[in-house]
Amino acid sequence: MLEFYKGKTVLVTGATGFKGSWLSFVLSEAGANVIGYSLNPPTDPSLFAIGHISSRITNVIGDVRDFNHLLDVFQKYKPEIVFHLAAQPIVLTSYKEPRYTYETNVMGTVNVLEAARLAGCVKSLLNVTTDKVYENNNEPNHLFSENEKLDGYDPYSNSKSCSELVTHSYKNSFFGNTETKISTARAGNVIGGGDFSPNRIIPDCVRAVLSNEKIEVRNSLSTRPYQFVLEPLFAYLLIAKAQYENSSFSDYYNVGPDQVDAVTTGQIVDLFCSSWGGGAKWIDKTVTNAPHEASYLALDNSKLKQRLNWEPVYHIGKAVEKTVEWTKVFVTGDEEKVVEIMRKQISEFSKEFCK
Repeated sequence: MLEFYKGKTVLVTGATGFKGSWLSFVLSEAGANVIGYSLNPPTDPSLFAIGHISSRITNVIGDVRDFNHLLDVFQKYKPEIVFHLAAQPIVLTSYKEPRYTYETNVMGTVNVLEAARLAGCVKSLLNVTTDKVYENNNEPNHLFSENEKLDGYDPYSNSKSCSELVTHSYKNSFFGNTETKISTARAGNVIGGGDFSPNRIIPDCVRAVLSNEKIEVRNSLSTRPYQFVLEPLFAYLLIAKAQYENSSFSDYYNVGPDQVDAVTTGQIVDLFCSSWGGGAKWIDKTVTNAPHEASYLALDNSKLKQRLNWEPVYHIGKAVEKTVEWTKVFVTGDEEKVVEIMRKQISEFSKEFCK
């Protein structure tokens, strides 16, 4: 699959973020001409810096809210394929900064789609949203399918619901009879090496164990669909390739793990402690008056399986092991070894994915 991207010009918004950095690395390894459009890395340290991503791609520092600048980039580099990942991605941050969250996640999407419309060079565009776009009444064991109501509760989730609706409207109104094919991908919670974000469970685990502290876990009984970072990225690459070659694959897809990998926060922390070793432990710090977050969330991934013959590669235990593997290389301080472990994990995953 990756050979498809060799020589193609690919724009990645949010290239300095966690998933954006991994995606840019994968695409550069595949021989694509990668254009990043991003703010400066959102964390320090950042995977973008540690992985020397800037030396692999053409990275333009910019804000998706700045339409004129974004349009200039589309017109200058003429990308054939666009992966729109730029977002304010944290639920708790969205409660603190709702206006910024909506400006980035909704108008940012409008600007990307409008730039693609005016530039006229894009053949395949994928808008990456979230599994949290659905109206969620916390029904136990309910799997959300793509045709269910979009109405996220918190500002982050709701802004991503709006981003989906914007994409649907643009697709129907402006791109129906053009060469530009558009899909959205609703991904679950992603874990992997290089995520230094605040208020995410695995980065919180890493920070705690590196400080020789017990891991503090809020919402230990909340269930989420966790997946290794390369799982959704390879699915995105698969979707973008498929619709590039055949417009019938332009659609809306859940990109989530199998139900067995929808586990509680406490369970994933148990897996982390076991994989990390060294006596790592956690304590329950569930807050009863915390801002609302859904207690149960899982996706029906059957559409992606049936239409594109996609299957998850790693289950949750392996995903945690790979995250710990990367992190233990990172703590050595040898950035060349970080690049090597990224190449190794991509190669291993790609071989399994393409079986």
